[in-house]
Amino acid sequence: MYNKIILVGNLTRDIELKYTNSGMAIAKTAIATNRRFKTQSGEQKEEVCFVDITLFGRAAEIANQYLGKGSKVLVEGRLVYEQWVDASGNKRSKHSVAVDNLQMLGRSEERGVAPSQPAYSAPSNAPQPTPQQQPKEPEIPEIDIDDDEIPF
Repeated sequence: MYNKIILVGNLTRDIELKYTNSGMAIAKTAIATNRRFKTQSGEQKEEVCFVDITLFGRAAEIANQYLGKGSKVLVEGRLVYEQWVDASGNKRSKHSVAVDNLQMLGRSEERGVAPSQPAYSAPSNAPQPTPQQQPKEPEIPEIDIDDDEIPF
């Protein structure tokens, strides 16, 4: 069986970061996606879908550090069916997404991240590039992560 979901949208709330007793980070938030369409009568409509998402490990910590309500993201993961009993004793359930891959979208200024320095530095005696030759700033800050630290 195949269980994969890909969503692009904006976070609807700030990330709630918690740690398990073993020290693993778990972050919970939600994403809103929308779909625009025309009805048979030609009227423009918009449909919004809200989906809870959960991140684990280093990805949860990075998301908590760089993302907040309104941040645009792409998430890849698997659909999970959660069940619990609420305080009144009623059985409750919902579908959510366990995120395997997260990509931050949008400019760094939109995410509240200070622009970083270019990835290289020219020797002091080298000719200085003109503004047209200046390298573009990276869209996403570089983060030093070993592949062993990523849980997926």
